[in-house]
Amino acid sequence: MIRALIFDFDGTIIDTETAWYVAFKEAYREYEVDLTLEMYSRCIGTSLHAFNPYEYLIAELGLPIDRERFRASVRKRHAELMRQEKVRPGVLDYLESAKAYGMKIGLASSSSREWIDDHLGQLGIGGYFDYLSTADDVRRVKPDPELYIRTLNGLGVLANEAIAVEDSPNGVRAALAAGMHCVLAPNEITSLLEFPGVLHRVGSLGDLEFRRLIATPLSS
Repeated sequence: MIRALIFDFDGTIIDTETAWYVAFKEAYREYEVDLTLEMYSRCIGTSLHAFNPYEYLIAELGLPIDRERFRASVRKRHAELMRQEKVRPGVLDYLESAKAYGMKIGLASSSSREWIDDHLGQLGIGGYFDYLSTADDVRRVKPDPELYIRTLNGLGVLANEAIAVEDSPNGVRAALAAGMHCVLAPNEITSLLEFPGVLHRVGSLGDLEFRRLIATPLSS
């Protein structure tokens, strides 16, 4: 029996990922460097340790760039692009349906708590979540399963009683490593990446009726 849904945030609830990639790619182009999706994908859904797009031009290529000015310009462009973004299709329906069915709702994000709180407040959806885990709460972020394990414990459910909703390969790997089933709803950028096996893959949650998801037989 499915008792809980656990959502990723960036790229899953709202498509922050495409805006970040576009902002960084445009910034790199000013220095005649092509930021490929293959390079950038290493930091999608995880921390910036695997690939830090803020530092690559300076630390790896040795370009004379003012760090703070570069960071500020990228963030400004990202904010401009994000003004066009809304909650992804189907997300609100899933949140409302899960509440109507008496299910618990969690959030497991590799982003900081400040980032998550700010965006949930702006979107007006923070009240739907019963338990949140962010990068501030764990030693290792995705693809490590610690975020999901912490959220499962916080919700008081077993891994086979919850379904993760993800958009990135690192997120899917984390959910599977925690013993969960996972619904994949990739965004414009992450749809081009390779993924491990998932319960359902959809263009958006709007393509998968909530009742069909919770009626799907799950093996333990």
